[in-house]
Amino acid sequence: MSDQTPTPGTRPLLRPVQLGALKLPNRVVMAPMTRGRATRADLAPTALHATYYAQRAGAGLIISEGTWVSEDAIGFVNVPGMYSEAQTAGWAEVTAAVHAAEGRIVSQLGHVGAVSHPDHRGGRLPAGPSAVNPEEMSFTPDGPKDTLTPRALTAAEIATTISDYRQAAANALRAGFDGLEIHAQVSHLVAQFLNPRLNRRTDAYGGSSEKRAQFLLDVVDAVSSVWDSDRIGIKLSPYWKGGPAFTADAEALADYDQLLKRLNDGNLAYLHLVGPEPDAGTDDTFTAFARYRAHYRGAVIANLGFTQDTGDELLERGLADAVSFGAPFIANPDLVDRFAHGHPLAAGDHDTYYEGGTRGYTDYPTVSGS
Repeated sequence: MSDQTPTPGTRPLLRPVQLGALKLPNRVVMAPMTRGRATRADLAPTALHATYYAQRAGAGLIISEGTWVSEDAIGFVNVPGMYSEAQTAGWAEVTAAVHAAEGRIVSQLGHVGAVSHPDHRGGRLPAGPSAVNPEEMSFTPDGPKDTLTPRALTAAEIATTISDYRQAAANALRAGFDGLEIHAQVSHLVAQFLNPRLNRRTDAYGGSSEKRAQFLLDVVDAVSSVWDSDRIGIKLSPYWKGGPAFTADAEALADYDQLLKRLNDGNLAYLHLVGPEPDAGTDDTFTAFARYRAHYRGAVIANLGFTQDTGDELLERGLADAVSFGAPFIANPDLVDRFAHGHPLAAGDHDTYYEGGTRGYTDYPTVSGS
């Protein structure tokens, strides 16, 4: 559990906290956000990425955009990887810039599995837990396209994929990150394994809720051979709804309840948990995080649609230890200072969220105008 000792006279989001081995000066976390600026052929981050992340180093913790653990993991355009030497070197420049600005940054590692597309894979079908079309959209170089029925991963391919996570974790360590987050949310590979509609395996990785969780647990074990577990987080989205496979029904939520209980034994830095869509209502959000708290004893970072006021209230209720913000960090590199001094938040340019070079990426001013 994190340190909940309050700092007199400060709002909850601005109080320090320790998540595992990660000591944060405040509880305002920058959520991982795909921004589509890795335009080099090798998908390595550049000096532009270093500037972007360093500008936001006032966050208690930065979680990097999701990065690919291998070429097979790719499912979006212009997203950086963590599987090559060039990518590792590029990320080393990012972490150095963040640390020079007195910030902290962890690397998020991910794999899209069946929601990739042959356009990302030289014409080859993507692979998932089973040969079941997730009926999602894949964002290809030619625009959004419907997913196809994937191949089912063989046992040997699962072992290779787990090894890819281990190698990516080692690369992140060499690149100077402060920790690691496993992307296990929305409709990507780990969530596919957890989902009985998409995972129809009858081997060690399917057939029951416990076996469907085994892939995630094996990935955790693999990256824990590189990183101390108290520097590893996992991002999960039990309430995610997308396509016919992800419905957040009672059975799915019950499976996640059991998974959270199992993760209590992992001595993790945190679980990064996504609540219901904000339009579901604040009460639903607080109810969801109360449900998480009932099953997981460790530190929780709460995500999705929070404001400063609702984030403070969530922390005051003891339902989370920190709150992550996505879109507010895009247009407000000084988000923590704005929270601290009551300054209004700037609005982001949606047209540049996933493209635009410096425009809509590193050109948002702080309140001071810098």
